[in-house]
Amino acid sequence: MTDSLLMPGIADAYRGGMRQLAAGVCLITSADQQQPGGMIATAVTSVSAEPPTLLVCVNRNASMFELIQRSSHFCVNVLAADALGLVDIFSTAARRAERFATGEWHQDAEGSPVAADALVAFSCKLINTVDWHTHAIFLGEVTHVAHPNSDGQPLLYHDRAFHQLSAL
Repeated sequence: MTDSLLMPGIADAYRGGMRQLAAGVCLITSADQQQPGGMIATAVTSVSAEPPTLLVCVNRNASMFELIQRSSHFCVNVLAADALGLVDIFSTAARRAERFATGEWHQDAEGSPVAADALVAFSCKLINTVDWHTHAIFLGEVTHVAHPNSDGQPLLYHDRAFHQLSAL
């Protein structure tokens, strides 16, 4: 471990600093033998355009960790500002049964759920997994891009709250 990880208070300072990094809100979905799963994530990043690749960070304790490993595919649904209802449902374990009963859903070619109201949905084939302490970094090669609601406004997360993009 590096010295910075051992310094008292660095973890709290890191979390406080990361709260200042605004991020788009995504719903990561996958399915295994017709059993869909999903989780809300802000740790989604473009890796390269050639080949089109993105990464998603998933806590190893999350049910999505094993689901993505088993299915070898996932979909990144970029959520619109009016999708707070989905965020609540997919962030609350007690509401698991409601997850795919709410809203309109389609399936991509691999069976991952695609939200009909997503700004954009990236279907990905899992090409590599990097283990990093409490999380896994899933690298996905993009196999399809859908734009169900490209005219919508993105949902953003900043400083423990959800926001809408406003004109400068």
